[in-house]
Amino acid sequence: MRIQTLSIIAGSEACNARCPFCVSKMTPPNGVELTEPEVNWRNFDIACRLAKQSGVTTAMFTGKGEPTLFPRQITKFLDKMQKYEFPFIELQTNGIKLTEDYDNFLHEWRNCGMTTIAISIVHYQPIENRKIYVPYRDKYIDLKSLVAKLHASGFSVRLTCIGARGYIDSVDQLKNLLYFAKGLKVEQVTFTPVNKPEELSQIEAWEWARKHHLLQEQLDAIVEFLETKGHHVLTLAHGARVYDLEGQNICLNHCLTVQPNSEEMRNLIFFPDGHLRYLWQYPGAILL
Repeated sequence: MRIQTLSIIAGSEACNARCPFCVSKMTPPNGVELTEPEVNWRNFDIACRLAKQSGVTTAMFTGKGEPTLFPRQITKFLDKMQKYEFPFIELQTNGIKLTEDYDNFLHEWRNCGMTTIAISIVHYQPIENRKIYVPYRDKYIDLKSLVAKLHASGFSVRLTCIGARGYIDSVDQLKNLLYFAKGLKVEQVTFTPVNKPEELSQIEAWEWARKHHLLQEQLDAIVEFLETKGHHVLTLAHGARVYDLEGQNICLNHCLTVQPNSEEMRNLIFFPDGHLRYLWQYPGAILL
């Protein structure tokens, strides 16, 4: 059994964004609370050893909330995992805190091996991102300045765009997104259509996802565009396809996927309380 990614749940369920489609709201908390948790470092070491022995090359900091709310915890994770020498270490974030006085943390993280910052968006227009992430603020973050800051700090940057009806939902909108990303010199773009686990159909986030998921004809048009106008350069083990489109990298991704017959495990997920799982939505998918 090969494992693709070691996902590290950093921080807590606390978040400074208000995403109505939040996957964390559609999956069980599995021991993650609102306050900064104590980390089971013994089991974290076991998770890192298992990941390394299983061929993992990418470790990813993510969260049931926003991981950058607890920056010192990220530094401690990075310090403890340095001996495993994962080539790629990524951070998934909404980017809000990184626009603040985080230069020292960014310097620490880069020196400890972090390579990539993945910023979640839904659009190339600030007004549309504000509606989703920070409706309680007058303005969205200055994404252009943030990307420039991260590049200057030595990081690669990925824009992870959630595809939703009314946002990036057509070929023309996707073209605009890629033009925007290329202008920022972003190394990677990931486009993930909003998804929902059918078994959790009674919650608000699921209902938003149901109303805004891409229609099949919309998704088919996007796939045809990428297949005909782009160069298919890689297929990842879980089926995501990576393209080069006029020099811009774009990955057509999917989430919350269950592949019980696969010989590859997509995620090894470490929770701060020490539990180790391999699926987000099923508490029973547990190793430790």
